[in-house]
Order: sequence, then C-alpha cells, then structure tokens
Amino acid sequence: MSQIILSINAGSSSVKVSVYTFSDSDATPKSIASVSLSGLTSPPTKLTSGKDTKTLENIATPNEAFSAILSHLTSDSSLPQLKDPSDVSFACHRIVHGGGYSAPTRIDSDTYYHLEALSDLAPLHNAGALEIVKAVHAFIPKCTNVAFFDSAFHSTIPEPVRTYMIDPAKAKKTGLRKYGFHGLSYAFITRAVAAHLQKPIEETNLIALHLGSGASCCAIKGGKSIDTTMGLTPLSGLPGATRSGDVDPSLIFHFTHDASKPSPGSSEAMHVTQAEMILNKESGWKALTGTTDFGEVSKRAEKGDESAKLAFEVFVDRVMGFVGSYYVKLGGTVDALVFAGGIGEHGVHFREEVVARVGCLGFEIDRGANEQLQDGEVVDIGKQKDGDRRVLVCQTDEQTEMARQCAEDADNLRRPA
Repeated sequence: MSQIILSINAGSSSVKVSVYTFSDSDATPKSIASVSLSGLTSPPTKLTSGKDTKTLENIATPNEAFSAILSHLTSDSSLPQLKDPSDVSFACHRIVHGGGYSAPTRIDSDTYYHLEALSDLAPLHNAGALEIVKAVHAFIPKCTNVAFFDSAFHSTIPEPVRTYMIDPAKAKKTGLRKYGFHGLSYAFITRAVAAHLQKPIEETNLIALHLGSGASCCAIKGGKSIDTTMGLTPLSGLPGATRSGDVDPSLIFHFTHDASKPSPGSSEAMHVTQAEMILNKESGWKALTGTTDFGEVSKRAEKGDESAKLAFEVFVDRVMGFVGSYYVKLGGTVDALVFAGGIGEHGVHFREEVVARVGCLGFEIDRGANEQLQDGEVVDIGKQKDGDRRVLVCQTDEQTEMARQCAEDADNLRRPA
C-alpha cells in the first residue's frame, strides 16, 4: 500500500514542502511534488510550485503558510495520490537544534516540550519549525510527525572536539557543547559521494563544504562526522550571508554595550538578545557589502568593487583554513573535497579559488569541468578522476534525506495504535 510523506523545511521567512510516496514493498521514496512559500517576513508572499509562482495575500505566520501549501497540494489535479489531508501518513520536520537527540524521533507531547526548551539554544531557528509542527497537528491530526535533527549527524564527534574549556558542571547542566548542524545535508552528501566513488560508506573520508547563506565545513571519517565548524549554535565557524562566523567572544561587548538586552524582535516564543540578532542577522557579507546574495558579491568583486573583494576573500580564507585543519584531522587520507549548497553548486570562481589555495594538499581543479558542470547528483570537477583527493560537487537534498530515513524506519516511527 502506497503511503505519503511530507518533508518540511521551515526557515525564518519561508516554508518548503516536498511530497514523496513509498510502500511496504519499496521503501525508496519517490518525489511527486514540491511547493515553497517565501516572503513571510518581507511581503509579498509568493507560493511556487514547479514553474508556476503566484502571490498570496494575508499570509504572515508559519501556520498560515502551511495551511496555504496544504490547500494547494490537495487541490492539485496532477496529484491524485493527495486529495485530502488525511492521505498524509508522515510529516518530516527539519529541526536545526536537537540537543542530545541522535536519531529521527516521533514527536509526541513530551518530545515537543523538550524541543521547545531547546529553542533557547537556537532561538532564531527552532521556533518556526515548531510552529509548523503545531500546524500539521491541527490540520492533519492522524499524521505521524517526525523530527529530523540537523545536529544528529554530528553525535559521533569525539568528546575532546565537542568540549568547551568552561566549568564542566555548568556546561553539562546547561548543555553547553559543540553540536554541529547541516547534518541532514552531510548525511546525504556522505551517502551520495560514497556511491559515486563506489566505496562503502564506512570506508569513505571526506572534507565536505555546505556553502550557502549559512555555511559550514565537516570532516567525515569512515562515513561519520569527527568535526564540524558550527558549534553550540549555527553561528560559529564560517561567516554567512548575515552571520559573523567566528569572532573574539568579547567583540560583541565592544560593538554594543546593550549586547545582553532583549532584541526588538524578541517575543515570548523567541527570546533573542541584541548580541544574537547582531551576530546572526546583521553581520556576514551583508554587513561588508550590503547584499546577502553571494553571487552578486562575486560579480562585484570581479569588477573591482573593494568591499565585495574583501568579503569574497574573507570567505575564501576561512574556508581554506578549515579545509587545511580537517585534512590534518583526517591524517591526510581524504577521498574527496566536496562542494555543496547554493554557493558550492553555483560558485564557479569561488570553487576555483578555494581549490587553488589548498593545492599544496594535492587537490587540483579541472577548469573546464568546473565552468561547465555536467548533470548528475555528484560531479567530478578535479583533474584527478580516480584515487584520493578528488574534487566533487554534490547537489545535496535535505528533503529527500528526511524522506529516505523516514521510509526506511517507518514501522518504528509510526504513530502507536
């Protein structure tokens, strides 16, 4: 019997929903539709399905966004499998911060309140996802809600790597340690690249770069994360569109003496300090260039814009530094350097610059292959087409990764009778 999965990715101003089917006889999820709604915090709100985009009025909350998406899906004549909300068996939710959770977890009332408590560690990330969980429960009450944690992939990080040099009793009590994020992406990358290299996952060593508005790097040894650039929250490590990345911890107090005061955007559901808002939303290449579009930054840099050149070079420098560090952590045994995410997939000049800077490690780029990417989930852009130190581009897919994990473990995740 065919069952339907909704893979839901809730951002701060957008909601993306992908629809999959699977059956007991074939647990491989098949994509049948994808819908996104953007502009929640900066109207007009737009709903995109396939090549069609339409503007919607009076949509301002995650609840209203999900209601609009569900209405669109159930009224789509090309989707005979989904005619009523009750046709949905599972709703998979990408939750950025999972604390101590290390595997997909069915969301019941206890789980929900535990995740709500974790929102203090990720106030700018978890709140929207939990609003969608409530919306699914309201509109599809018989559906099984499952949380997929971006931090789960990094549960294998060794204790010395995840430990901060602070009072250990305080750290344990309050959960202050490195967690790491972008885990669903890294899980997809690891599986896809291992298949491309025709190697068992447990024998695959990678330096993977998930580069987008939020950016991180991960050292993967034997198919498992041994270090990643993000830490307690997604703020640490690499800079992003609006994130500072690593800074001296005292910087924010010199930047503003009001750092610990609540931000104007703070609310009962989302407690945000001035420091969190400045370093998460008012920094990154937006602060240096005025735009959050790295493609625009790259174009302006090539035309000689000094602020854009600086932002571009800062990002290259930070990525290069972590690639070098993780190469050492992997003992020089690296199957591939993998670019993924929006910038990783589309940043032709950026990829070329990064690989050139780490050429001393044995990575080399094929300029023709880099400039004209072939079709495929994983594509070689390095001069070396076999052996180690390959350079690859992977079209990562967090939605599909959630659906795959859900379908494979459906019996355990299913709502109890």
